[in-house]
Amino acid sequence: MLTRLILLFTVFPLMELYLLIQVGGYLGASPTIMIVLITGIIGGLLARSQGLSVQRQIRMDLQSGVIPTDSLFDGLFILIAGALLITPGIITDVFGFFLMVPGFRGWLKRKLKDYFKRKLESGQFQFRSNYHTADWRKDDDF
Repeated sequence: MLTRLILLFTVFPLMELYLLIQVGGYLGASPTIMIVLITGIIGGLLARSQGLSVQRQIRMDLQSGVIPTDSLFDGLFILIAGALLITPGIITDVFGFFLMVPGFRGWLKRKLKDYFKRKLESGQFQFRSNYHTADWRKDDDF
């Protein structure tokens, strides 16, 4: 886990910086800065509009007695996408825009659900607390 965090917070920003320098060398400083600013503004506006849409969907689901799991996933992905889009960089912008696309979010939701289902069924996914370890596959813990 520590290795992944080190990679996330050192290697990834260095890749972003390298790419920005390369784009800046090709296009120039002003166009590169404008690209970063414009994607940040567009990303913020997209996150706001899609976030409000998901918020309405959550309200409608709750009013009709449906647990809004898919809408909550969408909200989480939109929040992450918004953070990625306002972060300066080209790689983060690409990932952020992908998360704004509803079809990609649907594909990602299915993949995450399958992943967690496999972990839960294989017993690799456990809930822990300070008091005991609960394996939610066993009915005799209750």
